[in-house]
Amino acid sequence: MPSEQWSKDSLNTLSVITVGGRHYHYYSLIKAESTLGDLSQLPFCLKVLLENLLRNEDSFSVTQTHINAMAEWLKSRRSDTEIPFRPARVLMQDFTGVPSVVDLAAMREAVRLSGQDPALVNPLTPVDLVIDHSVMVDHFGDTSSFKDNVSIEMQRNQERYEFLRWGQQAFDNFRVVPPGTGICHQVNLEYLGKTIWYKEFDGKTIAYPDTLVGTDSHTTMINGLGILGWGVGGIEAEAAMLGQPVSMLIPEVVGFKITGKLREGINATDLVLTVTEMLRKKGVVGKFVEFYGDGLKDMPVADRATIANMAPEYGATCGFFPVDEQTLKYLELTGREASQIALVEAYSKAQGLWREPNHEPIYTDHLELDMDKVEASVAGPKRPQDRVALKNIKSAFDLFMKTTEVTPQEKDKKIKRNKDKNSTDNNAQRITNANLDIDSVKTHLMPGSVVIAAITSCTNTSNPSVMIAAGLLAQKAVKRGLQTKPWVKTSLAPGSKVVTDYLKVTGLQESLDQLGFNLVGYGCTTCIGNSGPLPPVVEKAIIDNDLTVASMLSGNRNFEGRVHPLVKTNWLASPPLVVAYALAGNVRLDLTKDPLCIDANGDNVYLKDLWPTQQEIDEAMLRVKTEMFHKEYGEVFEGDDNWKALKASESKVYTWSDNSTYIQQPPFFVGMQTQPDAIENIKNASILALLGDSVTTDHISPAGSFKPDTPAGIYLQSHGVEPADFNSYGSRRGNHEVMMRGTFANVRIRNEMLQNVEGGYTTYIPTGEQMTIYDAAMKYQENNTPLVVIAGKEYGTGSSRDWAAKGTRLLGVKAVVAESYERIHRSNLIGMGVIPLQFPQGTDRLSLGLCGKETINIEGLSGEIHPGQTYTMLINYPDGTNKRCNLLSRIDTSTEATYFTHGGILHYVVREMLKEKS
Repeated sequence: MPSEQWSKDSLNTLSVITVGGRHYHYYSLIKAESTLGDLSQLPFCLKVLLENLLRNEDSFSVTQTHINAMAEWLKSRRSDTEIPFRPARVLMQDFTGVPSVVDLAAMREAVRLSGQDPALVNPLTPVDLVIDHSVMVDHFGDTSSFKDNVSIEMQRNQERYEFLRWGQQAFDNFRVVPPGTGICHQVNLEYLGKTIWYKEFDGKTIAYPDTLVGTDSHTTMINGLGILGWGVGGIEAEAAMLGQPVSMLIPEVVGFKITGKLREGINATDLVLTVTEMLRKKGVVGKFVEFYGDGLKDMPVADRATIANMAPEYGATCGFFPVDEQTLKYLELTGREASQIALVEAYSKAQGLWREPNHEPIYTDHLELDMDKVEASVAGPKRPQDRVALKNIKSAFDLFMKTTEVTPQEKDKKIKRNKDKNSTDNNAQRITNANLDIDSVKTHLMPGSVVIAAITSCTNTSNPSVMIAAGLLAQKAVKRGLQTKPWVKTSLAPGSKVVTDYLKVTGLQESLDQLGFNLVGYGCTTCIGNSGPLPPVVEKAIIDNDLTVASMLSGNRNFEGRVHPLVKTNWLASPPLVVAYALAGNVRLDLTKDPLCIDANGDNVYLKDLWPTQQEIDEAMLRVKTEMFHKEYGEVFEGDDNWKALKASESKVYTWSDNSTYIQQPPFFVGMQTQPDAIENIKNASILALLGDSVTTDHISPAGSFKPDTPAGIYLQSHGVEPADFNSYGSRRGNHEVMMRGTFANVRIRNEMLQNVEGGYTTYIPTGEQMTIYDAAMKYQENNTPLVVIAGKEYGTGSSRDWAAKGTRLLGVKAVVAESYERIHRSNLIGMGVIPLQFPQGTDRLSLGLCGKETINIEGLSGEIHPGQTYTMLINYPDGTNKRCNLLSRIDTSTEATYFTHGGILHYVVREMLKEKS
């Protein structure tokens, strides 16, 4: 920004409010109305974007045209105008944060080699990185689980954590929340978020809305606190850190009206699963969702945050809740300073950002939910938007079995391979019991057995009402003498230490402990794929009998292969239902009427016997106190003795170690010239993978465990790493050698070039051999053969996983051609110099008859790159025929076009830095 002023302020909007005797300057939306017209019915989230433009107007990156376009939005309720957005801050977690810091370190190295000061590469926007994705559930079910898991975490991740300690001292505006503290989104909600930000500039205190982007898709959770933010790829976040605006089209905004109240026994998880189902059916990909209606009056921020958290699951960029009395109550509960709370109220009311009763903004489209209609629900078996009424989970599981089960003969062959004996059950659904002995208790597994029950994830552990409900259910179960089934791996991984405080003070943690839900760590654990190993006897029974078993978790993601590679069906549920299913031990029950289990007296126990009343929950909620938040966040950046003892270099430039298997200098800047190479047409490309619909970023770049015989496992073993020390893909994201080998390596991905094969395999077309996608890609690179990936609808659904794009590039993929894209992954592909192209309506891989043996030419790339161009794909079939097909470029903005022309966003940023100093 210019040194002499914050904004050009061509509309003369600079104003002052006084709060607690302190003067705050701000750029008034009310004053802007004298030029722009009535803005009162502009959606609240767009008002935040408009203020961002007013405050950053500089006649270069932000102009009067951008500002006018926001006002014009009200006329058509949509816009094709691209605007720059400058967030107040950036949020990271360690899985995505480590590779981002690796990239920054590599950029410093590139600047150093150019003869410039490496300190040029430095965050200009404040960054908070919370280490929350690395703890795994190795130990569970006893009082030492937390201590043991943290100890293993520190041993496994010492290299990564030392690297982050280096970054903490090397970069300005960069803070790290150490491991064992909480999940980034809950820490953000409970502590980091301010709702209204302020900054000293040129003798003035400038107040403005707190906004952010984060390197995790569930950054959207903060929208429950009236803070506009969403997930972006790590590479886009790095650019934002370095002062580059986030380029975006002014979004369509879908209004979601909420009325009524939840019935007795229905909780926030049931509500969010219903909202997710409705919005995914509506179709809100790439759009903002804003919640309004009188139902918000009594909806606490914890419930709002639960809904906002799952915006990626319903496909929206964000799910925004305006500021109101509930916002102030939450800020007070969580220990924010009184002066900050007063500023939030005064600023929001002065700016028209305060939600008033009966106020209904103008939206592009809308839908409505009466909360009285919400019923007890779960989601699964493999997508978060597939809501299933609790009473229907048995039939949903049986349908999954019916639609995915192979013939009895094929199943018997598979079992024989696994166990060297045939299945003895000829039931049409192959309900095979597997006898096993667990801690001297003889029992058995069968299809639908719940082998993982995990209270985990930012979505629900941030909500005291559902966490307390879980504890109350456990308490009632213990009083009846009940126990969880011996084959169930139970775990409790809260999002902050405050959860532990209120579960202890209410006495509920003791009951959870007695059922095996001991504290295992503060982190994402099971939801991110860090569920850890199942007991060996359970794993053997599943493998030997090819059993379809289940996990039950209070998370937000249940994609194939994510939770555990042996668990084919995964169900999202509220924390109390997680406890209930651990008691039941199987999902093939209707818990609304079937007995949950049998107590010590031989009496049937039903879910209704254990389910807590709302009055019981409310009474326990009174024990959640502000002092708990003060206590746990008083020294949030300090860390324990293990963290403080980590060695950290004090140099500006990181000293890379060839021996490290966690941190390696990435090859992205090797040989980079001051001017980008010209973009060329893609000629004679081979198809690396032919994929179907809903391919997720978990499919493209898995985050969980991997086996010794995978390319990543083979690489690590060749560098002296034993399989027991592999850790996870997510923890290895600082090493491109591991991550490129893990690209398209999910055990459940299906490449249509192969018949009846799951996993990261393809056909190497020159020889017809089946091999891993990584091995084939390397062979193609040896022959200088460019590659393309062909896919169906909703390509790149899920987490904001930058390695899904980075790995794609390193494998040699020049273009992805799909029917549609999820927003973050599309942006990430462009950020790594891979062009996302889209089939025209009515055309797809099936209508074109693609089998994967074709060669592909993409024509028209050699000219200037502009948003929304049409290119031609020439398909050469194996029989010698060919066909042409138009493709739409999904480079949607001029900024994205610039990034792509430079070969990626980071290359552009480095070149701009060097240009400024030359």
